[in-house]
Amino acid sequence: MEFGKKEKVLNYACQTYQLSRPNKVGAVMMLIRECQPKTIQEWERWYFENAYTAVKTPTKITPNCLRELGERLYEKITEVVIPEWQASFSQLTLQDCMDYIYNLTINRTFGGVFRQAPHPIFLLLLFLSRSPG
Repeated sequence: MEFGKKEKVLNYACQTYQLSRPNKVGAVMMLIRECQPKTIQEWERWYFENAYTAVKTPTKITPNCLRELGERLYEKITEVVIPEWQASFSQLTLQDCMDYIYNLTINRTFGGVFRQAPHPIFLLLLFLSRSPG
């Protein structure tokens, strides 16, 4: 299936509202590795025979479960995402775009480096660069 330009919106909303997480559709990557299907039909049959939600009390995944998730995705896009984006688009300025690029490149990169555990060699080089003589 091809979704064209709609795929970006579908992907954004699906991730934002966590509709393709293991607690909703099962541990899909683990399942497909376990199945090792040769055809899409084999995978589809195996998935619906073996997929359960990854929660404390697992629920069997059925085609109807996926249909309901699709309905929820549609509701989120039409009732939340589109109105929020329309408001954002109408308020977006050139200054917002320039500030965003600057912030992403300078501030977030700098902040991201310090959130990560520093590599031991980096710490050694930092120590050596600051030690006298």
